[in-house]
Amino acid sequence: MRIDAIAVFCGSKAGNNPKFESHTKALGYILAKKNISLIYGGGNKGLMATVANAVLEKNGKAIGIIPKVLTEWEHQHNGLTELHIVETMHIRKQMLYDKCDAAVILPGGFGTLDEVFEMLTWNQLSIHNKKIFFLNTDGFYDALMVHILKMQEEGFLYGNHQEKIQVLNNPEDILQYL
Repeated sequence: MRIDAIAVFCGSKAGNNPKFESHTKALGYILAKKNISLIYGGGNKGLMATVANAVLEKNGKAIGIIPKVLTEWEHQHNGLTELHIVETMHIRKQMLYDKCDAAVILPGGFGTLDEVFEMLTWNQLSIHNKKIFFLNTDGFYDALMVHILKMQEEGFLYGNHQEKIQVLNNPEDILQYL
């Protein structure tokens, strides 16, 4: 599968662990170096700003999609290659999914989980067949992976979730899939 664009889902806050930002920045550099477009939520705060700025710093392509209601909350990034201001969160998510070939999930909060679970659900329903990578910086997603395994073991998932989800411990781990 050829990957020309990756959606990155992450926090509009940086979190408490300095590794979150360093891993996010490293991922942005990798995307730019490999000429892979960043598709993300369009914000200029937290890890969202970190990944976009890293891509732009290395002359990569960064495409942001932000709902009008969040332009003050997440402060849209005005230095992007492209910025789409849309009417709703649903339109944002649809555009993020439509424009990407795969997704990388970085640390984040409820919004990040909302986006990834919708993408996982669409994957399970065969609405799309995009690979989803979790960058598990310092074990941030360990508990979630245990819970997803529990859902599989208890018979609530269709198919093998491990065919759609790949857990990475370091940004460089993604290179083998590009």
